[in-house]
Amino acid sequence: MPASPIKLITFDLDNTLWDVEPALLRAEQAQYLWLQQHRPAVTRKFNPQAMRDFRVTHYKQHPELAHQISAIRISAVQAMLLAAGYDSDNANAGAQAAFDVFMELRHQVQPYEQALDVLQQLSKEYQLGALTNGNADIFKLELGDCFDFSFSAEQVDASKPLPDMFHAAMSAAQVDNHQVVHVGDNPHHDIYGAKQVGLFTVWMNSGDWRWPRGEPADEEISKLQQLPDAIRRIEAKLA
Repeated sequence: MPASPIKLITFDLDNTLWDVEPALLRAEQAQYLWLQQHRPAVTRKFNPQAMRDFRVTHYKQHPELAHQISAIRISAVQAMLLAAGYDSDNANAGAQAAFDVFMELRHQVQPYEQALDVLQQLSKEYQLGALTNGNADIFKLELGDCFDFSFSAEQVDASKPLPDMFHAAMSAAQVDNHQVVHVGDNPHHDIYGAKQVGLFTVWMNSGDWRWPRGEPADEEISKLQQLPDAIRRIEAKLA
Protein backbone atom coordinates (compact mmCIF):
# COMPACT_ATOMS: atom_id res chain seq x y z
CA MET A 1 0.00 0.00 0.00
CA PRO A 2 1.54 3.37 -1.01
CA ALA A 3 2.32 5.90 1.71
CA SER A 4 -0.32 8.55 2.29
CA PRO A 5 0.38 11.97 0.77
CA ILE A 6 -1.11 13.48 3.95
CA LYS A 7 1.30 13.54 6.89
CA LEU A 8 -0.25 16.00 9.34
CA ILE A 9 -3.76 16.82 10.51
CA THR A 10 -4.20 20.01 12.52
CA PHE A 11 -7.27 20.80 14.61
CA ASP A 12 -8.90 23.89 15.92
CA LEU A 13 -10.16 23.17 19.47
CA ASP A 14 -13.20 25.17 20.62
CA ASN A 15 -16.36 24.15 18.72
CA THR A 16 -14.33 21.72 16.65
CA LEU A 17 -13.55 19.06 19.26
CA TRP A 18 -16.11 20.27 21.83
CA ASP A 19 -18.85 22.83 22.37
CA VAL A 20 -17.06 25.55 24.32
CA GLU A 21 -20.03 27.71 25.34
CA PRO A 22 -21.18 25.67 28.38
CA ALA A 23 -17.64 25.59 29.78
CA LEU A 24 -17.16 29.33 29.26
CA LEU A 25 -20.45 30.09 30.96
CA ARG A 26 -19.53 27.98 33.99
CA ALA A 27 -16.07 29.54 34.09
CA GLU A 28 -17.47 33.08 33.99
CA GLN A 29 -19.89 32.25 36.79
CA ALA A 30 -17.17 30.68 38.94
CA GLN A 31 -14.91 33.68 38.45
CA TYR A 32 -17.70 36.08 39.43
CA LEU A 33 -18.49 34.07 42.57
CA TRP A 34 -14.81 34.10 43.54
CA LEU A 35 -14.67 37.86 43.14
CA GLN A 36 -17.92 38.22 45.08
CA GLN A 37 -16.36 36.35 47.97
CA HIS A 38 -12.80 37.69 47.88
CA ARG A 39 -13.12 41.14 46.24
CA PRO A 40 -16.76 42.04 46.94
CA ALA A 41 -16.46 45.73 46.09
CA VAL A 42 -15.93 44.90 42.41
CA THR A 43 -19.13 42.83 42.19
CA ARG A 44 -21.06 45.63 43.89
CA LYS A 45 -19.83 47.99 41.20
CA PHE A 46 -20.10 45.58 38.24
CA ASN A 47 -22.80 42.96 37.72
CA PRO A 48 -21.94 40.09 35.31
CA GLN A 49 -23.23 41.93 32.24
CA ALA A 50 -21.40 45.11 33.22
CA MET A 51 -18.21 43.06 33.57
CA ARG A 52 -18.67 41.66 30.07
CA ASP A 53 -19.30 45.13 28.67
CA PHE A 54 -16.26 46.52 30.48
CA ARG A 55 -14.11 43.71 29.09
CA VAL A 56 -15.21 44.41 25.51
CA THR A 57 -14.32 48.09 25.89
CA HIS A 58 -11.02 47.20 27.56
CA TYR A 59 -10.11 44.88 24.69
CA LYS A 60 -10.68 47.67 22.18
CA GLN A 61 -8.46 49.98 24.20
CA HIS A 62 -5.54 47.51 24.17
CA PRO A 63 -4.95 46.33 20.59
CA GLU A 64 -1.38 45.42 21.53
CA LEU A 65 -2.87 42.45 23.42
CA ALA A 66 -5.16 41.36 20.61
CA HIS A 67 -3.61 37.89 20.39
CA GLN A 68 -2.93 37.50 24.13
CA ILE A 69 -6.34 36.29 25.27
CA SER A 70 -5.25 35.34 28.79
CA ALA A 71 -3.29 38.53 29.40
CA ILE A 72 -6.12 40.76 28.22
CA ARG A 73 -8.65 38.93 30.39
CA ILE A 74 -6.42 39.35 33.46
CA SER A 75 -5.79 42.98 32.54
CA ALA A 76 -9.53 43.69 32.28
CA VAL A 77 -10.20 42.28 35.75
CA GLN A 78 -7.27 44.26 37.14
CA ALA A 79 -8.77 47.43 35.68
CA MET A 80 -12.18 46.65 37.19
CA LEU A 81 -10.65 46.00 40.58
CA LEU A 82 -8.79 49.29 40.45
CA ALA A 83 -12.00 51.05 39.43
CA ALA A 84 -13.70 49.47 42.45
CA GLY A 85 -11.14 51.02 44.78
CA TYR A 86 -8.62 48.23 45.36
CA ASP A 87 -4.94 49.13 45.48
CA SER A 88 -2.53 47.85 42.86
CA ASP A 89 -1.30 44.84 44.86
CA ASN A 90 -4.83 43.67 45.64
CA ALA A 91 -5.95 44.26 42.08
CA ASN A 92 -3.05 42.32 40.60
CA ALA A 93 -3.33 39.38 43.00
CA GLY A 94 -7.11 39.27 42.72
CA ALA A 95 -7.11 39.33 38.93
CA GLN A 96 -4.64 36.45 38.74
CA ALA A 97 -6.50 34.35 41.32
CA ALA A 98 -9.83 34.98 39.59
CA PHE A 99 -8.28 34.00 36.27
CA ASP A 100 -6.97 30.75 37.76
CA VAL A 101 -10.51 29.91 38.86
CA PHE A 102 -11.78 30.75 35.36
CA MET A 103 -9.18 28.54 33.67
CA GLU A 104 -9.92 25.52 35.83
CA LEU A 105 -13.58 25.57 34.75
CA ARG A 106 -12.69 26.60 31.20
CA HIS A 107 -10.99 23.23 30.75
CA GLN A 108 -13.98 21.22 31.97
CA VAL A 109 -15.25 20.62 28.45
CA GLN A 110 -17.24 17.70 27.11
CA PRO A 111 -15.64 16.41 23.89
CA TYR A 112 -17.96 15.64 21.02
CA GLU A 113 -19.16 12.07 20.67
CA GLN A 114 -16.38 9.65 19.70
CA ALA A 115 -13.79 12.46 19.61
CA LEU A 116 -11.28 10.38 21.54
CA ASP A 117 -11.84 7.28 19.40
CA VAL A 118 -11.42 9.26 16.18
CA LEU A 119 -8.27 11.02 17.37
CA GLN A 120 -6.75 7.77 18.59
CA GLN A 121 -7.46 6.19 15.22
CA LEU A 122 -5.96 9.09 13.26
CA SER A 123 -2.92 9.39 15.53
CA LYS A 124 -1.81 5.92 14.42
CA GLU A 125 -1.44 7.14 10.83
CA TYR A 126 -0.72 10.87 11.01
CA GLN A 127 0.91 13.49 13.14
CA LEU A 128 -1.74 15.54 14.94
CA GLY A 129 -1.42 19.18 15.96
CA ALA A 130 -3.71 21.61 17.80
CA LEU A 131 -4.01 25.22 16.61
CA THR A 132 -6.20 27.51 18.71
CA ASN A 133 -7.03 31.18 18.92
CA GLY A 134 -8.29 30.47 22.45
CA ASN A 135 -6.44 29.61 25.64
CA ALA A 136 -7.41 25.97 26.08
CA ASP A 137 -4.46 23.64 26.60
CA ILE A 138 -5.15 20.33 24.85
CA PHE A 139 -2.56 18.62 27.04
CA LYS A 140 -4.71 19.25 30.12
CA LEU A 141 -7.34 16.94 28.61
CA GLU A 142 -7.41 13.22 27.88
CA LEU A 143 -7.54 14.09 24.18
CA GLY A 144 -4.07 15.56 24.51
CA ASP A 145 -2.50 12.10 24.55
CA CYS A 146 -3.29 11.89 20.82
CA PHE A 147 -1.46 15.10 19.86
CA ASP A 148 2.15 15.62 18.88
CA PHE A 149 2.18 19.38 19.45
CA SER A 150 0.02 22.43 20.04
CA PHE A 151 0.25 26.12 19.16
CA SER A 152 -1.92 28.98 20.34
CA ALA A 153 -2.34 32.57 19.24
CA GLU A 154 -0.70 33.55 22.53
CA GLN A 155 2.44 31.55 21.72
CA VAL A 156 2.95 32.94 18.23
CA ASP A 157 1.32 36.34 18.94
CA ALA A 158 -0.91 35.95 15.91
CA SER A 159 -4.43 34.58 15.57
CA LYS A 160 -5.86 32.60 12.70
CA PRO A 161 -6.48 33.43 9.86
CA LEU A 162 -2.98 34.94 10.01
CA PRO A 163 -0.54 32.35 8.69
CA ASP A 164 1.81 32.15 11.69
CA MET A 165 0.23 29.17 13.47
CA PHE A 166 -0.08 27.19 10.26
CA HIS A 167 3.58 27.81 9.45
CA ALA A 168 4.55 26.87 13.01
CA ALA A 169 2.70 23.57 12.62
CA MET A 170 4.39 22.74 9.33
CA SER A 171 7.77 23.53 10.84
CA ALA A 172 7.11 21.40 13.92
CA ALA A 173 5.98 18.44 11.83
CA GLN A 174 8.60 19.02 9.10
CA VAL A 175 6.03 18.79 6.32
CA ASP A 176 5.00 20.88 3.32
CA ASN A 177 1.63 22.56 2.93
CA HIS A 178 0.30 19.96 0.48
CA GLN A 179 0.82 17.29 3.16
CA VAL A 180 -1.49 18.95 5.72
CA VAL A 181 -5.23 18.88 6.40
CA HIS A 182 -6.64 21.47 8.80
CA VAL A 183 -9.95 20.79 10.56
CA GLY A 184 -11.92 23.68 12.03
CA ASP A 185 -15.36 25.14 12.61
CA ASN A 186 -14.77 28.77 11.64
CA PRO A 187 -15.05 29.50 7.92
CA HIS A 188 -12.81 32.56 8.13
CA HIS A 189 -10.28 31.77 10.85
CA ASP A 190 -9.86 28.08 9.98
CA ILE A 191 -10.88 27.40 6.40
CA TYR A 192 -9.90 30.67 4.73
CA GLY A 193 -6.75 30.94 6.85
CA ALA A 194 -5.58 27.40 6.07
CA LYS A 195 -6.35 27.74 2.38
CA GLN A 196 -4.30 30.92 2.18
CA VAL A 197 -1.18 28.91 3.00
CA GLY A 198 -2.12 26.00 0.73
CA LEU A 199 -3.47 23.47 3.23
CA PHE A 200 -6.33 21.08 2.60
CA THR A 201 -9.33 21.81 4.79
CA VAL A 202 -12.26 20.10 6.50
CA TRP A 203 -15.10 22.25 7.80
CA MET A 204 -16.56 20.96 11.07
CA ASN A 205 -20.16 22.14 10.65
CA SER A 206 -21.85 20.74 13.74
CA GLY A 207 -24.58 23.39 13.67
CA ASP A 208 -25.82 22.69 10.14
CA TRP A 209 -24.82 26.19 9.06
CA ARG A 210 -24.93 27.36 5.46
CA TRP A 211 -21.49 28.07 4.00
CA PRO A 212 -21.19 31.89 4.10
CA ARG A 213 -19.35 32.71 0.89
CA GLY A 214 -16.00 32.31 -0.73
CA GLU A 215 -14.18 29.11 -1.63
CA PRO A 216 -15.57 26.23 0.45
CA ALA A 217 -13.56 23.68 2.37
CA ASP A 218 -12.32 20.58 0.59
CA GLU A 219 -14.62 18.50 2.79
CA GLU A 220 -17.48 19.19 5.20
CA ILE A 221 -18.53 17.09 8.18
CA SER A 222 -21.17 17.45 10.87
CA LYS A 223 -19.73 14.83 13.25
CA LEU A 224 -16.18 13.84 14.06
CA GLN A 225 -17.01 10.23 13.19
CA GLN A 226 -17.10 11.38 9.56
CA LEU A 227 -13.56 12.77 9.62
CA PRO A 228 -11.55 9.64 8.73
CA ASP A 229 -13.62 9.14 5.57
CA ALA A 230 -13.23 12.82 4.69
CA ILE A 231 -9.44 12.47 5.00
CA ARG A 232 -9.56 9.38 2.79
CA ARG A 233 -11.46 11.30 0.11
CA ILE A 234 -8.82 14.04 0.13
CA GLU A 235 -6.10 11.42 -0.16
CA ALA A 236 -7.93 9.73 -3.04
CA LYS A 237 -7.89 12.99 -5.00
CA LEU A 238 -4.12 13.11 -4.57
CA ALA A 239 -3.45 9.52 -5.57
